[in-house]
Amino acid sequence: MSKAFTKETDQDEDELEVGAPPIPAGTKNYMTRDGHRLMREEFERLVKVERPELVKVVSWAAGNGDRSENGDYIYGKKKLREMDKRIRFLTKRLENAVVVDPAAQENVAQVFFGARVTIYDADGSEATYQIVGIDEANASAGRISWISPLAKALMKAREGDLVRFQSPAGLREIEIVEIRYE
Repeated sequence: MSKAFTKETDQDEDELEVGAPPIPAGTKNYMTRDGHRLMREEFERLVKVERPELVKVVSWAAGNGDRSENGDYIYGKKKLREMDKRIRFLTKRLENAVVVDPAAQENVAQVFFGARVTIYDADGSEATYQIVGIDEANASAGRISWISPLAKALMKAREGDLVRFQSPAGLREIEIVEIRYE
């Protein structure tokens, strides 16, 4: 068959997990202890509890006869494929994880991975962010990925520093008020 008719991508299918940005080439998958624990717990739950239960349902549905019109079988197989894709994704992310303990940071005067940083915006509003791994990021909860523009701008800054960075809303200037490692 001609290569023109085959689907080829430069990126592994499992890396295209919805909502999960790829790890930048040549970098490690940094994670906090809590982020690693949560990902490990999800992996264990899927492998030891949810997948075996779903396999039982699919096996039962397959034994009911005609599979072409068997909704339990068709839905179960689809759900099983999605679950297996998630398990492969989690396996790869956990295998490549580098767990960083923020409490073990020696240079606490500067912003590094795992730091909780309190900032003042130009309009006087205060916000606190923790710099975390790609898979742990949740901006509404104050956890930003270490590859985000804000985190990159904050890296190596100190309390009292004014930091400028390009945000989606335009150029912003913020002041670092406090740096904590917990």
